[in-house]
Amino acid sequence: MATTRPTWDEYFASITRQVATRSTCLRRKVGAIIVKEKRILTTGYNGAPRGVRNCLEIGKCLREQRGIPSGERHEICRGLHAEQNAILQASYYGVQISNSIIYTTNQPCVMCAKMIINCGIKKVYYFEDYPDPLAAELLEEAEIELVKLSF
Repeated sequence: MATTRPTWDEYFASITRQVATRSTCLRRKVGAIIVKEKRILTTGYNGAPRGVRNCLEIGKCLREQRGIPSGERHEICRGLHAEQNAILQASYYGVQISNSIIYTTNQPCVMCAKMIINCGIKKVYYFEDYPDPLAAELLEEAEIELVKLSF
């Protein structure tokens, strides 16, 4: 009996979605993994910084309370984005991520796009759109391929 193996993209997509389940955000569950040479280097999900209470613990979202739409006023949030956390984990543990790939459940915002560009990630795979056209414009200008997956 033949067994079907997932493609590498399917495999990493599945893991990225699993990472998102650790999110502490009340609005959106986002996961990210950084991969190099078919090896997972770091993972990240959206949530509060280490040692700081998260929105699940507090039981409310500051952005929801203030009616702030997605894609705007990122600074009014207790949490970091999944892509930021994956990049910061690399820094914290001394993991080299230049020339790597990032998989994320959502298209990166402009803040994450700038971090992706500056840390040397070369390709972004994502599943859901995010309302931030400047992010896509910057990634294109930096010649970082942005690929939407549909499985």
